[in-house]
Amino acid sequence: MPDRVIDASALAAVLFEEDESELVVQRLGGARLIAPDLIDYELANVCWLKCRRHPEQRARLVASFRLRSRLKVHTSGVDHVAIAVLALETGLTANDASYLWLAMQTGAKLVTLDRALSRQAASRGLTEV
Repeated sequence: MPDRVIDASALAAVLFEEDESELVVQRLGGARLIAPDLIDYELANVCWLKCRRHPEQRARLVASFRLRSRLKVHTSGVDHVAIAVLALETGLTANDASYLWLAMQTGAKLVTLDRALSRQAASRGLTEV
């Protein structure tokens, strides 16, 4: 079974049942999922933002976020200096560069809904079109 690096945009789409969730699930194709350690912080922030924008949906959104613990996403530490350099080279944020760096290190395809991150991964052969 191949590995896939999944970023917060893609995992949030699945957790919070966004329009792109089916596309993400197709791209994952039963792969073993990996992500940098920061993914849970990013997902918590997505939940927080959604709750602020839609306070009437708070209970549902928090319940959706709780499902994260059921998803098997293996987290990994990263080389923060290498990520800072990669971010400077690509124009990505350090957070986004951490997903790209992990995909580069593992050779795994990157599953993301972020356009800039997707372009950088595609230029390195790390996405499926």
